[in-house]
Amino acid sequence: MTRLAQTAGLNDVQQEILSTVRDFVDKEIIPVATQLEHRDEYPTEIVEGLKELGLFGLMIPEEYGGLGESLLTYALCVEEIARGWMSVSGIINTHFIVAYMLKQHGTQEQKDTFLPRMALGEVRGAFSMSEPALGSDVAAITSKGVKDGAEYVLHGQKMWLTNGGTSSLVAVLCRSDEGHPEGTAPHKSMTTFLVEKEPGFGEVRPGLTIPGKIDKMGYKGVDTTELIMDGLRIPANRVLGGTTGRGFYQMMDGVEVGRVNVAARGCGVAQRAFELGVSYAQQRHTFGKPIAQHQAIQFKLAEMATKVEAAHAMMVNAARKKDSGERNDLEAGMAKYLASEYCKEVVEDAFRIHGGYGFSKEYEIERLYREAPMLLIGEGTAEIQKMIIGRRLLEEYRFQG
Repeated sequence: MTRLAQTAGLNDVQQEILSTVRDFVDKEIIPVATQLEHRDEYPTEIVEGLKELGLFGLMIPEEYGGLGESLLTYALCVEEIARGWMSVSGIINTHFIVAYMLKQHGTQEQKDTFLPRMALGEVRGAFSMSEPALGSDVAAITSKGVKDGAEYVLHGQKMWLTNGGTSSLVAVLCRSDEGHPEGTAPHKSMTTFLVEKEPGFGEVRPGLTIPGKIDKMGYKGVDTTELIMDGLRIPANRVLGGTTGRGFYQMMDGVEVGRVNVAARGCGVAQRAFELGVSYAQQRHTFGKPIAQHQAIQFKLAEMATKVEAAHAMMVNAARKKDSGERNDLEAGMAKYLASEYCKEVVEDAFRIHGGYGFSKEYEIERLYREAPMLLIGEGTAEIQKMIIGRRLLEEYRFQG
C-alpha cells in the first residue's frame, strides 16, 4: 500500500476486501486498460472477475446473497478500481445505485425478485433521469407514464445512460400525474419505474429502443446510450416502492450515494496520476539529473499529493456520515466537488511532468487526461454541487436577526 490516501479505523474484513481488490486492479486491470480503452472495448473479462469477487453485491444485504458491506467499504473499492480504469467503476456504480434504491425503497416482492440476482451480477442495473433537452434540471423532465388499467404506458426519450446497452434492469424516472392535482409541484408528480429488458441495442423489448453507443472523448469501454420509450407497457407492480409520486426523492437518495462514488472515482484517478507523475519524474533526466530533483517539479508533486490526501479525507467523511444514518448531502456535495476538481488538476500536473510524452497515446497519462473531465459533470455538475452546498450552508447558518 502507498503512503497516501490511507483510511484509519478499518476492520479486518474491510482491509481484506480492499487488499483483494487492489491486487485484482494491479494484475487484471492496469495492464490491459489503456489498450481496451483505445479500442473502446467493453471489459468483459474484467467484469467477470469482479462478479467472482462479489463486488456486484458488495452493499446488498446478506439475506439477499450480498456481502452487506458499508458505503465506506464500497467507496474505497471504487477508489481502487478507478485507479486502474475509471470506466470499470462506472459499470459497477450504476448497478450499485439501482440496488441501493431497491434496498431502501422497493417493495418486498421487488427486493426478493431482483436483489439476489443483482448480488450475483446476473441482473445488471442502470438508472435514467437525464433527457436530451435537460441535464441537471431533473424537475423539468417530460417523459411520461400514464396509467392504463393494471399497467402504465411510458413515452419519452432519455439520455446519458451508463450501462444502457449491457444492463437488464433500468430504473427510469418519468412524470406520472395521476393522483396528483393540478398545480402539484413538479418533483411531487414523478415516479421511478423498474424496466426489465434484454441486454443489447435496437428494440430490446416492445416499445423500448436503445439506439447505440454514444461516442465520447473519454470514459470509453463502458456503454453510454440513449433510451427511447414509445408505448412501453410496464405492470403496476414495477413502480418502485409500489406508490407513484415518490420517484424524485428515490432518485435523489440514489444520486446522493452516487456522489460519494464519483468523489471516490476522482480520488482513484488522482492517485493513479500522482503515481505516474512521481515515477516518471524520477526516470526522466534533464540538465544532468532526474527532473524530480528540480524544485519546480518537487513543488508540483507536493501540491498533487496534498490534493490526493485532502480529496480522500473528504470522501471518507461523506461515506462515514451516510453509514451512521445521518444526512450527508452537504458532505457528499463537497466531496464530489473537491475530488473532481482536484482530480482534474492532479491529472494535468502529471501530464505536464510527462512533457511531450504526455501527449502520446503510448503513455497512460493521455488516457487519464481524457477521463478526468467526465467527473466534473457526472452526478450533477460542479455548479450544481455548489448550489447544493450553498443552500445547505444557509440552512445551517441561518441569520438570527
